[in-house]
Amino acid sequence: MNAEGTLNVPARTLPLPASLSERARFNAIAYPPIAMAAFPPHDDRAAWHDHLEVEESRLLAMVRAFPEATGIATSEIQLGPVTVYQYQPASPRAPAGCALLDIHGGGFILGRGETCRVMGSLTAKSRGVLTWAPDYRMPPEHPYPAALDDCLAAYRALLETHRPEKIVVSGLSAGGNLAAAMILRARDEGLPLPGGCVLNTPEVDLTEAGDSFQANLGLDNCLVRSLMPANLLYAAGHDLTHPYLSPLNGDFTAGFPPTLISSGTRDLFLSNAVRMHWALRAAGVPAELYILEAGTHTGHQGAPEGQALEREIDRFCMEIWRA
Repeated sequence: MNAEGTLNVPARTLPLPASLSERARFNAIAYPPIAMAAFPPHDDRAAWHDHLEVEESRLLAMVRAFPEATGIATSEIQLGPVTVYQYQPASPRAPAGCALLDIHGGGFILGRGETCRVMGSLTAKSRGVLTWAPDYRMPPEHPYPAALDDCLAAYRALLETHRPEKIVVSGLSAGGNLAAAMILRARDEGLPLPGGCVLNTPEVDLTEAGDSFQANLGLDNCLVRSLMPANLLYAAGHDLTHPYLSPLNGDFTAGFPPTLISSGTRDLFLSNAVRMHWALRAAGVPAELYILEAGTHTGHQGAPEGQALEREIDRFCMEIWRA
């Protein structure tokens, strides 16, 4: 450790743990789902449009590679400016009257339209429950708070037909940010809390202050660089530390639902998950933390380790829905 408080780490080759399954080893090394291109200059809107068009097509190709979600009736609900995809499994596993509000990831800039529809159907198939997936607005045309407004509108509408304690709100990555921020804002506006919250590798601190943003840089084969340019594009000049932008900074003593948080030891967002877990526990909120061995930001999809995480999420949600 030098005088500036930094640590010089020698270059080294890091083997994967021998305990990983073959598929998990493939995920961690040989399968980068999105080779994230460099971000355009912050103020170059035309360049952002070109960048997002390319990256959105790549993301859609990736999600379409997963087996199609069958046995799901899909419809659309229009809530002002936001379209919400509704999925009704033909053979739901959750009791009647239960619902999942699932908020997609994509760094606040990706996952719109058809990508949102496909991702939501896969989640609905996994959870076996009525699922709503808001196709929230995104920058550069619609920066903060448009996405948060849209997610809150979806939650308000869902409350019209479902008891709050039978609703679980979930989100992946930037969707985890919006899920947590939406719950904080809903609470602040006097709405009842949902029964539970699932935050998968959540982007809950847009300042990127956590240790893993440095320690895991180069280990995560999905998040290969800082997302700060996208964070600034989304925030549009607002203070990144505000709880509606970085919900890690929220006051959880005022109320927050039981929460399951997941991440991986090689996830760039690992510190987000760990610190969010600490913050919830310190406020007396029931919170669980599930960390995948050698898991990157995309986890171990299709591997036994990823299936184990899915079982934990299923168990957590079913405990809420069956209470």
